[in-house]
Amino acid sequence: MKADAAPQGVLRKTWHVSPLISDVVRAALQRWQAEPVLQQLFFNRGICTEAEAMAFVQRSAPDEGDVRLLPDMAVAVERVVAAIERHERIVIYGDYDVDGVTATALLVLHLQQHNADVQPYIPHRELEGYGLNNAAFDEIAAAGTKLVISVDCGVRSLLEADHARNLGMDLIITDHHSVGATLPRALAVINPKRLDHTYPERNLSGVGLAYKFVQALQQRLPLAASAAQGDTLLDLVALGSVADLAPLSGENRALVWRGLQCINQQPRAGIAALLAAARRRIGTVDAGTIAFQLGPRLNAAGRLNTALDAYQLLVTADVAEAEQLAHALEMLNRERQQQTAEITQRALQQALAGGADQLILFAVDESFNSGIVGLAAARVQEQTYRPVLVAQREPDQIRGSARSIAEFHITEALDACADLLVRYGGHAAAAGFTLVPGNWEALVQRLRGIAQDKLHGLVLRPHLRIDAEVGIADLAGRLGRQMEFFEPTGYGNPAPVFAARNVSVQSVRRMGTDGQHMKLRLQQAGSATVEAVAFGEGAAADSLPQQIDIAFNLELNEWQGKRSVQLRLRDWRPAT
Repeated sequence: MKADAAPQGVLRKTWHVSPLISDVVRAALQRWQAEPVLQQLFFNRGICTEAEAMAFVQRSAPDEGDVRLLPDMAVAVERVVAAIERHERIVIYGDYDVDGVTATALLVLHLQQHNADVQPYIPHRELEGYGLNNAAFDEIAAAGTKLVISVDCGVRSLLEADHARNLGMDLIITDHHSVGATLPRALAVINPKRLDHTYPERNLSGVGLAYKFVQALQQRLPLAASAAQGDTLLDLVALGSVADLAPLSGENRALVWRGLQCINQQPRAGIAALLAAARRRIGTVDAGTIAFQLGPRLNAAGRLNTALDAYQLLVTADVAEAEQLAHALEMLNRERQQQTAEITQRALQQALAGGADQLILFAVDESFNSGIVGLAAARVQEQTYRPVLVAQREPDQIRGSARSIAEFHITEALDACADLLVRYGGHAAAAGFTLVPGNWEALVQRLRGIAQDKLHGLVLRPHLRIDAEVGIADLAGRLGRQMEFFEPTGYGNPAPVFAARNVSVQSVRRMGTDGQHMKLRLQQAGSATVEAVAFGEGAAADSLPQQIDIAFNLELNEWQGKRSVQLRLRDWRPAT
């Protein structure tokens, strides 16, 4: 079977309805015998006992394990303690995305509590690119620095680690990205994806790993109760983990939940100012607020200017300074939105110029902004369901980002192209890369060959897992309120998805400034009508069938003290 041609517009999805809960598990979930749909939702997430269900609902942290089980943690902690005692200069070297900025802020704030001589260093995306770089190390060493701690980068920086050593600096790498065949020759390489450790959580974000480092330091060098910040740093963990798409399961889910409570109860000055700029109310912040409101505004600094503005926003206690910085980020985010739309349109046109049946897509141009290419790649991937590489061509280098699909591990593909690249790194679904311009065509051809081997014969369409089929009448009871049990939701812990068959469209209209969205009133077999929204589906409003099958998330709207059920459509198709 030939892979489906990559279409344009909203892609209809392949639905996969979850297997029905077994009788054994249903009996084990005795507490919820009157809630069969809730039992099914637990079962779909591998929750098969009452104890597991209660731990999930209460967001209890699993057995976190001893943080000293993480590789090289003990030697790293001792080196930091020695630096504090000897008043040596420590530099925290971060990345310019939200994960890197929050990790940098977290470590600096904690080490300042120990009166350490600590400074941040966040490279400029446009001038320095991703990760550790030798010129930065020259500058850092010249300032008298003896110890550098990287956060959210460095695990593939072999030459840079050697350069730091030659400059007489000790380097501690904390990074959560995929590990290469060879580790850098640093004093310590703390990475949960290394295979030579027994710490149970291997999917920590960069800031989550920085928090583990703080926990290990606190065990070795406890702060007085009055000085220790403890859980107040978890707001930074929540920001970075959600924005970087760390899976919201296991320990990550517990950390993010506690971090959201910090934000909603007593946010630091910078977060409060950012919420005000985004017109979001304190006390209503969830993972979606971070993903779609706070994260993009913080990321805008590193994409279009310097991420140090985002860093300063997170560490300042000055309300006036926070408001000023938040306003600046708001303006940058608006510019980022405009550039993203323009680059996405041009990248899509270029990528599809070779035909809609390509298995992997490429776009490169000197006018593309390297700070925006990742967003554009993600948009093109969403519209085509293909692996996508979008890059900016410069006179001496090409810098780009890749976004991929479930069937194609993009970083493993880049591993097979390492000889063509100056540097690269990432995850299964996303990666960044740099190469000399002369290697671009060779990279394109090699990746096309890899995609042909991996994807040929597959039907490439986005997938949607359906948790349970329900009737519209089922939605009027407790089910809507029970959606709270599954928060925080996002990557790795998606909000429950339901399906309803043969639903009647009572009314439909476009909504949004450009009519890009759709609002509907739906009814099924004599049930009460229910409102639904379909984002990005405005073009379908004029040709929507009268009877449709729908897949949706269930939400509760609150207006003037009244709560009502609303459906957020994830997909629809003509009724079968």
